Amino acid sequence: MSQTVDRALSILPLLAEGPAGLEQVAQRLGVHKSTALRLLRTLHEHGIVYRTPDQRYRLGARLFALAQQAIENVDVRGVAHPHLSALNERTGHTVHLAVYEEDEVVYVDKVDSRYPVRMYSRIGKPVALTVAAVAKLLLADLPEARRRAVAERLDYPAYTARSTPDAEAFLAELALVREQGWATDLGGHEESINCVAAPVRGADGRVVAAMSVSAPNVVVSADELLTLLPLVRRTARAISAEYAGRPADEPGPGTAPQEETTR
Repeated sequence: MSQTVDRALSILPLLAEGPAGLEQVAQRLGVHKSTALRLLRTLHEHGIVYRTPDQRYRLGARLFALAQQAIENVDVRGVAHPHLSALNERTGHTVHLAVYEEDEVVYVDKVDSRYPVRMYSRIGKPVALTVAAVAKLLLADLPEARRRAVAERLDYPAYTARSTPDAEAFLAELALVREQGWATDLGGHEESINCVAAPVRGADGRVVAAMSVSAPNVVVSADELLTLLPLVRRTARAISAEYAGRPADEPGPGTAPQEETTR
């Protein structure tokens, strides 16, 4: 990378901390003020930084517009699919990706199990909100007031004896999911099907999708499926890193410390 580009890019993290004056920028870069001024003027001309009336500089609106445009043009399904396929190849079980849209959680991708006995699902099909592991992750990330509003307007069908019975129980489970950063459905929708899921996060740390591994009891027990949770979480973090455009080993905002254990 050329020295000029390197210096210009080094200005952006500084201004992300708040407005800064010319002398502060020059000191941070270790250059003369004339060099810093030349860099700032170029960035200002392109709308990347903005000069305030008190002659300080802050990040400009053009930078935020570019970032938003980039985020909108990233297809989480396209990013996730190779990771989902690799997880399916390694485990043999059904792998799903789901998003929250218009008050529904919908599967947007699926890689089928290699076993002859498998769960039924299809891309585009809404999931059972009150029991599905992917739904718990997506709803748990909503602001508290909206989370409660959603929980209170839902019906709570008794799919099985393990189904979530009511809004208060659901909210308690969402609080736990939010804290621990993963979710399960152990026979809550179908007695014979178990599922473990982890969140896919965007650059701002918010959950943009949820991925899961599901398998019937006749193929693998619930306890055996839970041993895959560390692998599922690592896969979700890899998808998150690629989607957010950061190195895979760099934690994103809003990401809690990752413990490779189950509770």
